[in-house]
Amino acid sequence: MLNKMTGVEKTGFILVLLMVLLQGVYGLFAYFDPTIFASLRGTELFSNMDADWVKIYGSRTLFITLILGYLLYTRNYLILMWSALFGLVMPITDGFLAFEAQAPIKVVLKHVATGVYLLVIFLVLKKVVAKKT
Repeated sequence: MLNKMTGVEKTGFILVLLMVLLQGVYGLFAYFDPTIFASLRGTELFSNMDADWVKIYGSRTLFITLILGYLLYTRNYLILMWSALFGLVMPITDGFLAFEAQAPIKVVLKHVATGVYLLVIFLVLKKVVAKKT
């Protein structure tokens, strides 16, 4: 028997899927064009020799993407819910670093929006988990 997804589960699934896809694109972009990616995130590379660190970021982002993708595939909403909440450390840190680097305000606001998005995912998945228990 197939389990039909509820409306809130579909919403959560789509929100996480969009996050997974975006993180995958970010991971690849960081790996293939570290200089532009660093600028996009609100910091600049002062030396092309530092591009290796951005590539390391990209490989770790791809690792996280694969884990989140697997959790979504297996519909492990409980772990995805906590991952969204714990993941807030990244946009908070990134936003602070962008602000410290005097990045344009739109870059800082993008990090704030990412944090809000993660909070929305947490809240939606919290409802999904509550309905499944």
